[in-house]
Amino acid sequence: MTSPQLEWTLQTLLEQLNEDELKSFKSLLRALPLEDVLQKTPWSEVEEADGKKLAEILINTSSENWIRNATVTVLEEMNLTELCKMAKSEMLEAGQVQEIDSPQLGDAEEDSELAKPGEKEGRRNSVEKQSLVWKNTFWQGDVDSFHDDVIRRNQRFVPFLNPRTPRKLTPYTVVLHGPAGVGKTTLAKKCMLDWTDCNLSPTARYAFYLSCKELSRMGPCSFAELISKDWPELQDDIPSLLAQAQRILFVVDGLDELKVPPGALIQDLCGDWEQQKPVPVLLGSLLKRKMLPKAALLVTTRPRALRDLQLLVQQPIYIRVEGFLEEDRRAYFLRHFGDEDQAIRAFELMRSNAALFQLGSAPAVCWIVCTTLKLQMEKGEDPAPTCLTSTGLFLRFLCSQFPQGAQLWGALRALSLLAAQGLWAQMSVLHGEDLESVGVQESDLRPFLDRDILRQDSVSKGCYSFVHLSFQQFLTALFYALEEEEEEDRDGRAWDIGDVQKLLSEEERLKNPDLIQVGHFLFGLANEKRAKELEATFGCQMSPEIKQELLRCKANLHANKPLSMTELKEVLCCLYESQEEELVKVVVAPFKEISINLTNTSEMMHCSFSLKHCRDLEKVSLQVAKGVFLENYVDFEPDIEFEWCTYVSLPSWAQQDLRSLRLWTDFCSLFSSNSNLKFLEVKQSFLSDSSVRILCDHITRSTCHLQKVEIKNVTPDTAYRDFCLAFIGKKTLTHLTLEGHVEWERTMLLLLCDLLRNHKCNLQYLRLGGHCATSEQWADFSCVLKGNQSLKHLHLSASVLLDEGAKLLYKTMTRPKHFLQMLSLENCRLTEASCKDLAAVMVVSQQLTHLCLAKNPIGDTGVKFLCEGLSYPECKLQALVLQQCSITKRGCRYLSEALQEACSLTNLDLSLNQIARGLWILCQALENPNCNLKHLRLKTYGTNSEITKLLEEVKEKNPKLTIDCNASGATAPACCDFFC
Repeated sequence: MTSPQLEWTLQTLLEQLNEDELKSFKSLLRALPLEDVLQKTPWSEVEEADGKKLAEILINTSSENWIRNATVTVLEEMNLTELCKMAKSEMLEAGQVQEIDSPQLGDAEEDSELAKPGEKEGRRNSVEKQSLVWKNTFWQGDVDSFHDDVIRRNQRFVPFLNPRTPRKLTPYTVVLHGPAGVGKTTLAKKCMLDWTDCNLSPTARYAFYLSCKELSRMGPCSFAELISKDWPELQDDIPSLLAQAQRILFVVDGLDELKVPPGALIQDLCGDWEQQKPVPVLLGSLLKRKMLPKAALLVTTRPRALRDLQLLVQQPIYIRVEGFLEEDRRAYFLRHFGDEDQAIRAFELMRSNAALFQLGSAPAVCWIVCTTLKLQMEKGEDPAPTCLTSTGLFLRFLCSQFPQGAQLWGALRALSLLAAQGLWAQMSVLHGEDLESVGVQESDLRPFLDRDILRQDSVSKGCYSFVHLSFQQFLTALFYALEEEEEEDRDGRAWDIGDVQKLLSEEERLKNPDLIQVGHFLFGLANEKRAKELEATFGCQMSPEIKQELLRCKANLHANKPLSMTELKEVLCCLYESQEEELVKVVVAPFKEISINLTNTSEMMHCSFSLKHCRDLEKVSLQVAKGVFLENYVDFEPDIEFEWCTYVSLPSWAQQDLRSLRLWTDFCSLFSSNSNLKFLEVKQSFLSDSSVRILCDHITRSTCHLQKVEIKNVTPDTAYRDFCLAFIGKKTLTHLTLEGHVEWERTMLLLLCDLLRNHKCNLQYLRLGGHCATSEQWADFSCVLKGNQSLKHLHLSASVLLDEGAKLLYKTMTRPKHFLQMLSLENCRLTEASCKDLAAVMVVSQQLTHLCLAKNPIGDTGVKFLCEGLSYPECKLQALVLQQCSITKRGCRYLSEALQEACSLTNLDLSLNQIARGLWILCQALENPNCNLKHLRLKTYGTNSEITKLLEEVKEKNPKLTIDCNASGATAPACCDFFC
């Protein structure tokens, strides 16, 4: 629980910032590694917060330790000296509430005991070895970037290396998590160096590096043997070192790559460092603090292992390592290209591909992109097509490293085989025996080692790793795409690699998520143009069967069931990666209806590319997540083309919104280009003024043939007004739904009235839900209905109509030229008084056949008035919904009398009313031969055996009657579904 003193201090500090300073504080705060809860908080809340509210957000989402360090760090970077002094003195003082149980700078006595001559020599050797390990961490050319942009930014949050960190009674467990290649291992090894640096701490301290990739290959041993295998000079001193565990840092690197059976890390825990145990037991004992509980722990992992890690570690501090931020990537491009125009052009091309840009958080991927695009620019080629997909970029990079006609088929086959073997085994580092197991020699790999596509460890010469996980995935896809030569022989070796069907199966992808991207790359390699590029460079052929195999797998996916939203996104992503229109046409041909939730621009791009080829598509159900469009920052007109110099001068957020709107324009063209598309549903969507106008622009075109449109709960509120304007004169439109808690502007209601009044209006179904309007606005609406001859169904569900507004509507319905057949006034706050006027409508109107008054408290008196209307032979009402209308036994008596008088009613819904003994009275009518009822719905909160028996007897006497009483109120269908 956060201390009140810290909360007060933070609020005091932030309230002293002016508007510009507070904005800068938020911007710098966002650049820091945020804790998990704060990461999930919508950043718009932070942007809109004043000083007091921002303090409240941070207190509720972040740990005390993080808040103190982040506040001091940001104020330092803002050069607010006085506030920074205040933060250091008051915030750090507020955190010093516990004593720390670890050696301090003055522990001379313990130092002298530890500092034996051999041990001092061992310490010096260990530091030298760790320095060598540190240098071996980087890819060539990335050292400065990593050190400046990743290490410095993240290391300040590692508490045992930060002198400002509040003291803590228990030792720290720090977890560095993030995607592959962003610098987790680099940061961990730098922490090892700083931990053992005698300039930073005169106290003898030791750090041990435990690579989970290596641990997976080890047999049983003692913990002492485990940590001394790389430090033979310390072997005699291990007992004395382990006795002072508070001076030791253990780095457990790559927990996600540890290959152990489920539960192996939490079984048979051991605290004896001399006892022989399987390595997983020793590692689990260390993480659970059964072994050396006073040691500091630093764990690195990819996100997929975080859930399992929570079962192991106690009170961990999570630090998300993000790698290159956007500004880091931009700086990297500027440094790599030298020429600013070329650098910015290349950077924008990468940013235009959201998936590729996300991969760019790894410096190695930035290096690949820069290397590839710079070569193209130097040759005078257009680099834009290369960045359309990750497959295209990686293939161009691979081919650009070798001259055409290099005839390296065998080497490429060996490399792709090694990549596939490693990926299926979930290994990013391969050893000599791994090469031997698949029949690959080091000489086969030499062309790729020389070009940094593959890397050989400078310390362990027999270890190999790929430039980045994503490139290993690309090479794995290449393994499946390459045609095998007839003479290829495995020499009896077993390749632990699944076939294409297994690769694309959901079961395998759940076990090994890295396979998902392989599938995307495999579709990308099914492109004929890319196949020719690969053939020209390496002299190899693509498998002619691979495209058909991919088609079979995707056909099987939706052969027996509709695609889920996740499956649909996966299919569209694969098709976009292929850039092969003929392949797309075949896969999307069966699609008649789709439901898609757009959460980023990549998904929008995928939909645009594939769905324009889906000629038989009839229905699109669409959701747009918050953040896809910014909140009306850019006033965008779809036909305006920005000059490049104008575009790059815009702020980054404006560029982002402009890219989103351009993709959205392409996506919306689907509605004006597909003549078979009849139904559009937009629900729970966060749009912007510009995005709404773009969609409306395509709806108004004569080539748009939409017949049914449903707009439900969208923002901004002005979207409803724009949609109404777009629908005026749309003669194909027959069904329209506008739902959402919207304060109706008079102009918006006038537009809806114009829609109904227009001579081209063919609207037959209109549903308005959740709207607030004045009595004058309802009067205007009712007046327009008088002249409309097409509208048959009107639903005003959950609208603030009230008795006064309903009375105006009823008056319209008593006119001879009234055409309404179905009227739903569900949850419109009507009372029994409204039913008296409605009874008159039921008698006069010859058209009204279906009426819904659900969720209005009309009570028994209201039912009495309605039954009086039903008693007239002129009444043609067939369906009546009185769900949840506060009806009791007395109301059942009125209904029973009406049903026995041979009224026109054939469908009645009395769900969720406390009718109790009134059911017996109602059953008397149901057994009467004059009763015309065919369907009775009695959804209740519970039925007893006596009621069940009574209803069974009624069914026996009236076999034509259907009684629906199985579901409870929570599972009952919508009341208007009873007759629509």
